Amino acid sequence: MRAHLITFASLLACGATAQAQTAPPIKPGLWQMQNEREIDGQKAPDMAEHLKKMSPEMRKHMEANMKQHGVDMSGGAGIIKMCQTRESLDQGKWQGDESQCKTDFGSRSGKVWKWKSVCSQPPSVTEGEAVFDGPESYTVKSNTSMTMQGQARNTKMTVKAKWLGADCGDLKPMQMPAPGKPAAKPKP
Repeated sequence: MRAHLITFASLLACGATAQAQTAPPIKPGLWQMQNEREIDGQKAPDMAEHLKKMSPEMRKHMEANMKQHGVDMSGGAGIIKMCQTRESLDQGKWQGDESQCKTDFGSRSGKVWKWKSVCSQPPSVTEGEAVFDGPESYTVKSNTSMTMQGQARNTKMTVKAKWLGADCGDLKPMQMPAPGKPAAKPKP
């Protein structure tokens, strides 16, 4: 279970490692993200495919655990929903907790942000670009080189995000598991 959370957290971080001193030009609220990944030149299965291979009990547990961390995976293939608060945007945590990374921005205009991040957990280097089409839509493209279980990997990811509304409903703001700590068990 923890491996799946770490993998998901890594994918979010690698897909759009963009911790900023300035808030991105997007609205707080409920966001839908659709992502496509390519690992070592081949299209990667999305998390929904991994979930299908789990027992119904394990899948339910995984989905509940992800929702507890602010990620709703019920949208189908490659689609997740996340809640972004004004505070998370202002603190630069709009794509996750990057406490294990050092990010340098090559440029950051109102519409396009480009960066390079070096992360220690998992060891990786990401170069990315976010294009903000407006306060309700953005696209992130990234290329990550990393080592997992002693093997070099290259991951390309495209994330298309759209704002669904100011109300996040019962989905709480996204929270990444703290490094080195086990993921919390879902509450009944």
